[in-house]
Amino acid sequence: MIPVTSFAGKTVAVFGLGGSGLASCHALKAGGAHVVAGDDGAERLAEAAKAGFITADLRTVNWSRLAALILTPGAPLTHPAPHWSVLMARQAGVEVIGDIELFCRERQRHAPDAPFVAITGTNGKSTTTALTAHLMKVAGYDTQMGGNIGTAILSLEPPRKGRVHVIEMSSYQIDLTPSLDPAVGILINVSEDHIDRHGTLEHYAAVKERLVAGVQSQGTAIVGVDDIWCRASADRIEQAGKRVVRISVKNPLPDGLFVDHETIWRASGGARSEIAKIGGIGSLRGLHNAQNAACASAAALALGVAGDVLQKGLRSFPGLAHRMEQVGRRDHVLFVNDSKGTNADATAHALSSFGDIFWIAGGKPKAGGITGLTEYFPRIRKAYLIGEAAPEFAGTLGATVPHEISQTLDVAVENAARDAQASGLKEAVVLLSPACASFDQYRNFEIRGTKFRDLVQALPGVKPVV
Repeated sequence: MIPVTSFAGKTVAVFGLGGSGLASCHALKAGGAHVVAGDDGAERLAEAAKAGFITADLRTVNWSRLAALILTPGAPLTHPAPHWSVLMARQAGVEVIGDIELFCRERQRHAPDAPFVAITGTNGKSTTTALTAHLMKVAGYDTQMGGNIGTAILSLEPPRKGRVHVIEMSSYQIDLTPSLDPAVGILINVSEDHIDRHGTLEHYAAVKERLVAGVQSQGTAIVGVDDIWCRASADRIEQAGKRVVRISVKNPLPDGLFVDHETIWRASGGARSEIAKIGGIGSLRGLHNAQNAACASAAALALGVAGDVLQKGLRSFPGLAHRMEQVGRRDHVLFVNDSKGTNADATAHALSSFGDIFWIAGGKPKAGGITGLTEYFPRIRKAYLIGEAAPEFAGTLGATVPHEISQTLDVAVENAARDAQASGLKEAVVLLSPACASFDQYRNFEIRGTKFRDLVQALPGVKPVV
């Protein structure tokens, strides 16, 4: 745990008592703060009370006595309307921040030179975070990984010299971290997502940019420049005097890191040198994972990792569950769990990685649906549509792609496995990459992906992929 000493002797409200909220309560208490815990759910309030914290309906407390509101990233800060606790805090002149802001303040107070890598992007941030942490561990660093990837940041060990924190950040978390100042910041990409919480794509992109714009004066901003939003961000940050490393998987660069023929190259002044090879690494299959690998490699190089260690780390990376996870094989049929493909852009990466696909898609639809995936339709032998999005997706596929409305995942897996087995193809891929949120049928994408894995592994004759 990281004790939060910056509010010692002061009273702080914490709203949202999930994993990161409870971790904030414990860290603030350990640092000497007085904590008032609030939540809209009775069960979470009861859990906090059981853990020894004062709980209250924050609508009834005296806000003039509060030094800060620590807000869960799940509660809206600006759009579609600020959460009621945000409105009350602002009316009382109380700052509204998140748990990663508490970490940043502790690092600034106690170990400002401790390595801190912060990572964001519309897609790929979890894989890039896990890969960066893996590379640093292979290089011998005491590595702490957390944030949006699963472990609350304040549950990690405190910052200190020689210990690197590798932290995934959502746009919601960036919004709540005004003092964000990583030694290395990574912005992988920006595409349309979370507009309901940011109002416009322009505002969403601006929030993402803040992570790399805030790098320390001697730090490194790593920016993927294969979309217009990030290209503009890289230019602005460089003009502000920060060190920028540009990343591309689409075009060679005169300066920066780029991927060409499954090799990561570093360019300087137009001259190139080989950094690492990523061909044949199953956990880094596909152009999107090449982008992730290049970003993570740039971070490791910025922190002094040697080239031979970098190559060793890339080859030994096991990958992440629910992200292009190869969960089984039966004869010529490969089953791939990409449940984390919760929007069309993420699913495009998965579809581009295979040839003959029996595609399971659907769930709670997002803006735009799958209209942006038409260039990949020739790769799809048949689609199996589930959840709320099934009728909409069927309309988009039309007569171009054979499809059925399976409704549920168990039916989709059974039918896709049967059709792939009977296809006679040299390699057929049953791919779960929903291009949708899971919330219509599953609480989160992890539960959806685990269900897929279980269904696949229960099929007769399925063996692990080695």
